[in-house]
This record gives sequence, C-alpha cells and structure tokens, in this order.
Amino acid sequence: MTDALVIGAGPAGLMAARELARAGLRVLVAEAKPSVGRKFLMAGKSGLNLTKVEPFETFLAAYGPRADTLRPMLSAFGPDAVQAWARDLGQEVFAGSTGRVFPRVMKASPLLRSFLSELRGLGVEIRTRWRWRGWEGGALFDTPEGVQCLHPTVTVLACGGASWARLGSDGAWAAHLDPATIAPFRPANMGFLVAWSPHMTAQFGQPVKGVELHAGTMRSRGEFIISNQGLEGGGLYEVSAALRDGAPLKLDLLPDLSLSQVANRLRQTKSSDSLKNRLRKAFRLDPVKLALVMEFGRSTTDLPALLKSLPVPLNGPRPMDQAISTAGGLRFEALDAGLMLHARPGVFAAGEMLDWEATTGGYLLTACLATGVWAGQHAAAYAQGSAAAR
Repeated sequence: MTDALVIGAGPAGLMAARELARAGLRVLVAEAKPSVGRKFLMAGKSGLNLTKVEPFETFLAAYGPRADTLRPMLSAFGPDAVQAWARDLGQEVFAGSTGRVFPRVMKASPLLRSFLSELRGLGVEIRTRWRWRGWEGGALFDTPEGVQCLHPTVTVLACGGASWARLGSDGAWAAHLDPATIAPFRPANMGFLVAWSPHMTAQFGQPVKGVELHAGTMRSRGEFIISNQGLEGGGLYEVSAALRDGAPLKLDLLPDLSLSQVANRLRQTKSSDSLKNRLRKAFRLDPVKLALVMEFGRSTTDLPALLKSLPVPLNGPRPMDQAISTAGGLRFEALDAGLMLHARPGVFAAGEMLDWEATTGGYLLTACLATGVWAGQHAAAYAQGSAAAR
C-alpha cells in the first residue's frame, strides 16, 4: 500500500519524498533510469554548486519573472536551509570568493549517499526502471516486472526538464498532461555556436577572463571558454537567456577602463605598429583576447569603441539536449499555491519541470530543492486532510 507516490528521483523528487515520509506517509519513489540522481551526480563533477550566499532579494532576482512566484518557497527553504541540510547529512560546505557554496569534498556522491540513507531510514521505497506511462485508472508504469498501476492518495511529479535526456530529463512527461498547461521547452544555460575562421583553432579550449559580456540589459563578468564549435561557460550562461531571445553579444575587453582611457592609451602607441603590437603595448592583452579582436575587429576604424564593445556573431544556441537546464514546462497558472494541479486534485509538481529558469551559480539546485520541499509538505497536508475526511 502506497500513500504517496513521487515520480522522478532527482533532487526535487527526493526532497518531496523526504517531506512526505517525515509526515508519516508510506512513500514510493519511481525512477525511469537504472539509478537515482543522475543529473545531480553530473553536476558534482564540477564541484556541486549547491547555492549562493548573497542578500535574499539579490538571490531572488536571479529568477527573473518567476521571482515573486518562487518567493514563498525560497523563503521557506533558501540558501541557509540548503547549507544546513547538507551539514545535517554530514557534508561540510564552504562559500567561495563569489559566494557560491560547495561541499568541501567538491563532489555530489557522498551527499547523495547520505541522503539516500536518510530516506531508507524513513521507510521510503525507491523503484528504478519504472517509466511513467500516464494515468489509466491510476498511475501506470512500465517496470521490469511488467505493467504496474498505483493508486496513491497523493502524487508528486518531479520529472525534470528537457535537457540531458540520457540522465533522465527528456521531457517525455509532457505527453501525459494537458498541452495547454505546458509552456514550450527552450534551452537555458547553454553554449552558442560561432563560425570561427581557421586562425582561431589555436585558441580552442582557452578561457577568456577579465571581460564583461553584454546581451541586451544583461551583464556578466564571468569567465567563458572558446570551443571548437563556439562559446561555453558560466560567464556566457549568465546572459544566455537574452542571447537565446535574440539580443546580440558584445564583449567589453577592458571593463576596468573607460572609453576615454582606452583612447588615451592607444594614442600613446605608434600608429605605424601592427594592430597586435599596439594592443600588447597599450593593454597587455593576452593571446585569446588578441585573437578575438583579430577575428571580429580587424577592419574597424574606431578601435577604442571596438575594444569596449566587440561584436561576436552567433549562429544560435547549442541543441537543447546539450543545455544545462531548460526554460518552459508546466505553467504555474495550472497549479495552486501549494503546487497542486488544478485539473488533478492530489497531484503536485516540483523541480525543473516547472516553468522557471535561472542562471547557474547555485540558483538552479536551490530552487529544485525548495520546490521539492514545498510540494512534499503540501502533498502531505492534502493526504492527511483526505484521511481525516474519510
């Protein structure tokens, strides 16, 4: 007998299961893949950025148009709570110079093992290779033992977005819900394609540091990477939503100098020198920045303006399945304040399958955990209310 069903064993689903079990419900977690937390473990390969330490309103602003919607969830389980949760599971954390918070071990597996141990202690059952097929009298699954149909009191959907399908986030769940309730998926936190000339080959894999990226009203001082197909990296991801929506990318190669300071330094160089030599002497530009100027600004007549706003022509984003996360998903308008579907009483939703987006930097994981906690707690209250009514 299952009181509560959670579909999806990523951070949001496991958090929902935890809250349901702590409320005394019998919980089953169904995961389509052979193991749980696959995208969580992939994030751990780069250190597992759990959250970010900064003023709450600044943190909240990272969620853009969905900030007010997510406010109650992030107020209830925000950056401080995420750190306390990790410590309670035996994983000490630290904040880096930018405020980003990581486990001291700089990987996800110890935290996930401790989390799963806690869930086992709470009596949570986890079934892998259970693929959800929708509702036919109950929640229907293809499993290694054949088709299974469950009739829980409450269900929490935590099925992920639509990127990294091999890790479980394939967006297939959308076929089981009303299309009118789903905003189209779009890539988020993704790289962009650039048609490099052959001379850029030597720069592939090189980081670009100490620049400011401009895209519409968005700005980033983060680092990014020159790849053989284009641009990647955290600094780019911070402006990727604006780029995806059509804003051009411009680089300020000298963000700590004003336009007049750049012009003054250039006037002190010999006009007879090559462009590269003038830039080296005036600004000590490193090879990758020099390469970018030669790639996109060789024919300029206004060199100071170019150095402060170098245009980088993009050929569109990388494919959605290669994006770190996705925008779009289940619309909040289809849910009540507790994240329950209006059309399906007793069915809740959480995590990246909801229609919100944020940049990397701890925001993604924090919101997945927070919405998992919120949906789990409200689902538990609904289940207990249903039991009392009976």
